Amino acid sequence: MPVMEADKTDPIRAEELKSQANEAFKAHKYAQAIDLYTQAIELNGQNAVYWANRAFAHTKLEEYGSAIQDASKAIEIDPKYSKGYYRRGAAFLAMGKLKEALKDFQQLKKICPNDPDAAKKLKECEKAVMKLKFEEAISVPESERRSVADSIDFHLIDVEPQYTGAKIEGDVVTLDFVKKMIDDFKNQKSLHKRYAFQIVLQVREIMRALPSLVDINIPEGRHLTVCGDVHGQFYDLLNIFELNGLPSDENPYLFNGDFVDRGSFSVEVILTLFAFKCMSPSAMHLSRGNHESKSMNKIYGFEGEVRSKLNETFVELFAEVFCSLPLAYVLNEKVFVAHGGLFSVDGVKLSDIRAIDRFCEPPEEGLMCEILWSDPQPNPGRGPSKRGVGLAFGADVTKRFLQENNLDLIVRSHEVKDEGYEIEHDGKLITVFSAPNYCDQMGNKGAFIRFEAPDMKPNIVTFSAVPHPDVKPMAYANNFLRMFQ
Repeated sequence: MPVMEADKTDPIRAEELKSQANEAFKAHKYAQAIDLYTQAIELNGQNAVYWANRAFAHTKLEEYGSAIQDASKAIEIDPKYSKGYYRRGAAFLAMGKLKEALKDFQQLKKICPNDPDAAKKLKECEKAVMKLKFEEAISVPESERRSVADSIDFHLIDVEPQYTGAKIEGDVVTLDFVKKMIDDFKNQKSLHKRYAFQIVLQVREIMRALPSLVDINIPEGRHLTVCGDVHGQFYDLLNIFELNGLPSDENPYLFNGDFVDRGSFSVEVILTLFAFKCMSPSAMHLSRGNHESKSMNKIYGFEGEVRSKLNETFVELFAEVFCSLPLAYVLNEKVFVAHGGLFSVDGVKLSDIRAIDRFCEPPEEGLMCEILWSDPQPNPGRGPSKRGVGLAFGADVTKRFLQENNLDLIVRSHEVKDEGYEIEHDGKLITVFSAPNYCDQMGNKGAFIRFEAPDMKPNIVTFSAVPHPDVKPMAYANNFLRMFQ
């Protein structure tokens, strides 16, 4: 007798899995929640709730592309399911796609005309879109734009006699100054704008002179430490220096992008990193992350924080300096370091990266976009990005890139990892993330990697979060986005 194939649908078991997924979600175990929602969907794919819940879990992991796909599926199954529009609108918003978000919140209001929350979100979204249109209308074309740096002379800014904070004597940023500044920041005091301008302008000059891909030579017996995303977590940054020593010519660091946004001490983080760069350019190397961009800073808090702690001129100035940050580094001709990952085409050479004209806001496609946004995937080949920007690339892509460029290893950041790091692609790719208990809720460790010459084997150190003053992450973020936190 032929064996009847078992019925793949099992609504009761699917509901059990959904309940387990909800519990994992509440415990901030978002990857586990996604896995359980996926199992529920496999048993009952016509339940819009499962898709919308999985979309929410993807949002928590910043996988906005996947969130949009799942929410769209929920809407397809049930066009009147309000949460589908809510989740998709929130994901569009997180990607900075305000006009798409607006359409979803308009639809949400139609479905729930008497829901005050839906009305409030629609109103905020309309305000955000109006603001965006106004900014677009008054913006000067890139070609006609004058550098804001050229209009600033920090020497003309007086320092009031009652100012007791850190001071730069003359033009030289010293270790004593940096230590005093860090100490002031620890006690939630601010740096005088004169010295903040001096630091940022000096870093701009240093960075503009560098190529888009920088080669670093670590002499035999010496080392260099690579850190991943710090995301405005100033007190965790200080803990890295506590554990691994302050930056110096003998103890150099490379911070691999995403210094700012989300954490609410981003101004302190960026001024500290920049001050070390001024003190000794070879003690501090900085590469650009996807959050060193105007569109991200507008949404995720850095722009609001700069306005609050410094002023409007600094918003423009930081945007300019971020456009001068290198995109990648190569350590001792062996280790490739970049924030995001690899490319949608094979055959990209280091010389191609070196030739990128990086002095601009990141485009939405091409090599510069991909190096800032891409992520590794377990499957071979290439796939769509969970984030909706860049792409996902497999171990074979990593292997070919390394072989073609005569390299041994890729180090990248860009993704939260439970242990602060993850080794993938047959040991040829390491993700390092240096913001422990990310956004005060993920419970992850942070990590950094120490490379010692000549063998350049990665020595990974993990660490836990330290306490910080009671200022919540995203405290300065776009009002509209904060409504979804």
